Amino acid sequence: MRVFLVFLISVCAMITVIPAGSADAQARIDLETGAVFSGYNDIRIPGKGGTLFSLSRELSTDPAPFGRLRAGCCFGGRHTVSVLIAPLRIRSSGSSAQAIIYEGETFAAGTALTSRYRFDSYRLSYRWDPLRRERLTAGFGFTAKVRDASISLDGGGRRAEKKNTGFVPILNFRLAWRPGSRLTALFEGDALAAPQGRAEDVFAGAAYRLGKTVSLKAGYRFLEGGADNDVVYNFTLLHYAVIGAIIDL
Repeated sequence: MRVFLVFLISVCAMITVIPAGSADAQARIDLETGAVFSGYNDIRIPGKGGTLFSLSRELSTDPAPFGRLRAGCCFGGRHTVSVLIAPLRIRSSGSSAQAIIYEGETFAAGTALTSRYRFDSYRLSYRWDPLRRERLTAGFGFTAKVRDASISLDGGGRRAEKKNTGFVPILNFRLAWRPGSRLTALFEGDALAAPQGRAEDVFAGAAYRLGKTVSLKAGYRFLEGGADNDVVYNFTLLHYAVIGAIIDL
């Protein structure tokens, strides 16, 4: 994971250098924060032999703060390269009416349980905008995503944790409509479905330009997906209330 973080830092450095050598290049930083709320979060680990249980229905999941950082550069008028760092931590607690077999440990029915769900996402994206007009921009591309995730379960003097780090190629898209000189409606994200699982991370909202370099943004984001195999069964839906800022450098 350290190697990938070094790679991200290198790309960020490249993004800041490109504008200095290209007259038509534009660097941008996109910051998001707010609260994340759990929809469904169904887990069975191992995928064969474990107990299917829900962190959101059998346990109680509190809303959690979040932060995301995207740094990118648009060049040639239609090409954008960006990196995203999106850590996520969610805590659940409660008890289940059933005994839970999880990652080699058995938690008796009625045991007071605590779960910590971590899903850190690191992404490198390229997007091409074939449609670029005064009020409407649309583009698509590809994202190389590395997830660094873990789900732990504690209770009754027992503890079990499943960690997973993996690479996922997904599609990137963006649609921006400007009804006025300051307001922009945004619909953008990464999404892909395959037999091994699916992943969607989609934002719908708006940005309002305060000046030449700073815009405020707000909207709704959802993160959904998961995998079903012999090792892991986990499908999750998360809802984000988003506020943030876009800074053009």
